[in-house]
Amino acid sequence: MLLASASPTRRRLLEQAGLEFSAEAAPIDEEEAKLALEGEGADGPALAEALAELKAVAVARRHPGAFVIGADQVLDCEGRRYDKPRDEAAARAQLMALRGRTHQLISALVVVRDGRRLWHHIDRATLTMRPFSPAFLDEYLARSMPGILSSVGAYQLEARGAQLFSRIEGDYFTILGLPLLPLLDFLRPHGLVPA
Repeated sequence: MLLASASPTRRRLLEQAGLEFSAEAAPIDEEEAKLALEGEGADGPALAEALAELKAVAVARRHPGAFVIGADQVLDCEGRRYDKPRDEAAARAQLMALRGRTHQLISALVVVRDGRRLWHHIDRATLTMRPFSPAFLDEYLARSMPGILSSVGAYQLEARGAQLFSRIEGDYFTILGLPLLPLLDFLRPHGLVPA
């Protein structure tokens, strides 16, 4: 079994759940794929699912017979999508735009084998950011860089990012970018995790 992702959070979740797998970053230009999909009118769930499948298929080509898990996450705030910030200034701007507002994290999983999609799952979580102070934001960025640059929201809920929120609705694993329980349910009948 392979995880088509370079995400340390997704790897950690699978490891902590006791799965035996290898991880390999998908050889795709994610930004180019995103632009093409958005140009075709893909909404948040369709975008996350299509990117997850592209990643899984790209890795599956190099590993015949392997079950390959592709994952992607999209952050949507009132119709605007946010990507991983490229630097601290972008993280600051993104957090200021989300401050005091509610957004959705849409996480998609796709499992592929020999280029054929076997299963997919999409889940959403709704998060409301509190109206934090500029001083808090300065401290948060000083203590959280550069780790938050790998997250679409410029936060890691499993770390200091929890302090940004006043309300969270949804599955914890979905927020971290890997809806784990539905994935385990799919893998059990295939003998990839104990029944």
